[in-house]
Amino acid sequence: MTSTITSSMSLTVWGALILLSVLWGGSFFFVEVALVDFPPLTLVTLRVGIAAMTLWSIVFILGLKPPKELKVWLAFLGMGLLNNVVPFVLIVWGQTQLASGLASILNAATPIFAVAVAGFLLPDEKANLLKIVGILIGFMGVVIMIGLPALAGAGGLVAQLAIVLATVSYAFAGVFGRRFKQMEINPIITAAGQVTGSSLVLFPIALFFDGPINFALPQMTSWLSVISLAVFSTAVAYVLYFRILAVAGATNLMLVTLLIPVSAILLGYFFLDESLEVIHFVGMGLIALGLSAIDGRLWRLFSRYSPLKIKV
Repeated sequence: MTSTITSSMSLTVWGALILLSVLWGGSFFFVEVALVDFPPLTLVTLRVGIAAMTLWSIVFILGLKPPKELKVWLAFLGMGLLNNVVPFVLIVWGQTQLASGLASILNAATPIFAVAVAGFLLPDEKANLLKIVGILIGFMGVVIMIGLPALAGAGGLVAQLAIVLATVSYAFAGVFGRRFKQMEINPIITAAGQVTGSSLVLFPIALFFDGPINFALPQMTSWLSVISLAVFSTAVAYVLYFRILAVAGATNLMLVTLLIPVSAILLGYFFLDESLEVIHFVGMGLIALGLSAIDGRLWRLFSRYSPLKIKV
């Protein structure tokens, strides 16, 4: 697989990554609210189905032409399975058994698997020591920020393994998704095709296990959460996802999971009147340190002028 990605991300890409973390950070909240009235499979199906309708509306408004080749649609289906069906179902089911804090910590392990998978399958994304150290520092920051007690939180081992398997699926999806840039497909169409493939797989499964939706039963807050989850945390988020993937690669893209807990805590502070404690700042500091190591530029600058001449 040929590549034109850059290992050091520009400020624009970092900004897009932060925005993506905010959109996905909100998804944990929306899922928690919506699970009150919707069973997991139905919720995931509504998420990707409404996202698909939103994205195809944008495609037609912009006058973009959907691809006609069978191989492209099969690629959309494969991406949908790896990036939506498998991880969404596992995470939403896991959240019915686990506290959201523990779910966030487990989800933040995604870059660790991304480094392993991308390093093995993509010759242009081999991990260096500095990137591995940065990911471990960042993951430590997530654990500290959310709180060590969350690691022993309520929930069974199977639910925890489900979320870990979801992160592995995300890692493979990042590698698989690199092909869409080579196909020269617009990121909006790629995002639309992915969630369409997911919808086609999930709809009959949800109908079989959960039955048809009684549209009168769910509360308005649940419906608003589903719509927000679909439009912002899925449709808009995946357009950003594929843009970042095309420019920065799978490993850098998965760093978003280190930023998601930061976004979730800051959103809680600004909109839910939650307090920020010292431990939060310590965790965020470690995440920032880890991300700077992964980016590498500041560390290389320090090495250049350091009398120790540390090789990074």
